[in-house]
Amino acid sequence: MAEMLVEKFKDLVPKYLDEKWTPEEGYSAADLAAALREAELPEGVELPLVLEEFYRALGRCEELMEAYHFFFDPDELEVEDGHLLFLEDEDERWVWGIPLDILDVPDPLIRRRSNAQHHWNDEDATVSEFILDLLEFSFEED
Repeated sequence: MAEMLVEKFKDLVPKYLDEKWTPEEGYSAADLAAALREAELPEGVELPLVLEEFYRALGRCEELMEAYHFFFDPDELEVEDGHLLFLEDEDERWVWGIPLDILDVPDPLIRRRSNAQHHWNDEDATVSEFILDLLEFSFEED
């Protein structure tokens, strides 16, 4: 399958960190596959294309992966409440995930769960839209 957004994700390093992107910022395909095996996801659960590209481009870039919100490392991904969880806020009040029944969509819609109430809400954004907006908000100049 053709790449969708990997170059756009790589461009976030110079945009927000004023550094050139290097391969060390992300996972190789083999390293990502190994990390996903460590996550012990249920059989048949695979990353949507856009999330795979995000980890390949930026999965090891701590400055972006841990900017006010924490993207789970690939080996920490988990399934709860019928969602693949991959992001949490710094206060652990909210977690973001993708419904399991739409993981085959290349850039699926994202949902947010309140950890206190365990109630899911639609974010009305795809994974890529949400990630790009979140990082833009996180790195906005005051």
